[in-house]
Amino acid sequence: MRNIKPIEITVGALFVCLMAIGANIAVWFPFLAIPIGGTSVPLSLQTFFSILAGLMLGKKLGSLAMVTYVLVGTAGVPIFAGMEAGPMQLITPTGGFLLSFIIVAFVAGWITERSNQPSVPKYVIASLIGLTINYLIGVTFMYFSMNLWLNLSISYKFAWIGMVPFLIKDVALSCLAAVFTVRIANRIPMKWKTARLS
Repeated sequence: MRNIKPIEITVGALFVCLMAIGANIAVWFPFLAIPIGGTSVPLSLQTFFSILAGLMLGKKLGSLAMVTYVLVGTAGVPIFAGMEAGPMQLITPTGGFLLSFIIVAFVAGWITERSNQPSVPKYVIASLIGLTINYLIGVTFMYFSMNLWLNLSISYKFAWIGMVPFLIKDVALSCLAAVFTVRIANRIPMKWKTARLS
């Protein structure tokens, strides 16, 4: 793996901060938390920022930024949803979503890196595939965590139904991430874009 440049460390750190902000929108706006099966899941911008990290930074740097986010929160810095922190957050109902952000950024970045020319359709596809991975891992983990160690008996179908409001929001934001990235990419010097693909 090539050496990471200072600008890349800076931009990666920026996405860690954006993830922390996006995770805690419901702290400032409590009505954005939706009750599901005896627990509440806050609306957030984490999926948006994890997809954006993959699209803008590429598979390696994007996923590295997400790994850093998860590690910082696990180490005790309160940057997870609800200003929570610690390793126990990885086994809460939303722990699967946290872990999926790493894969989301990697896959979205991997898809877009296969072409030197940014295009909205390709970036939308990459974003939606990343979103699909996010929900497959997140909802499945939530279902098992509720049934196995929280003793909240819900069906897998109900777990998915409860996520519909979040899914609608995230589909729209995923498409927005794609359009935003393509517009930004057309204004970024070629030196940065070629370095991103190396």
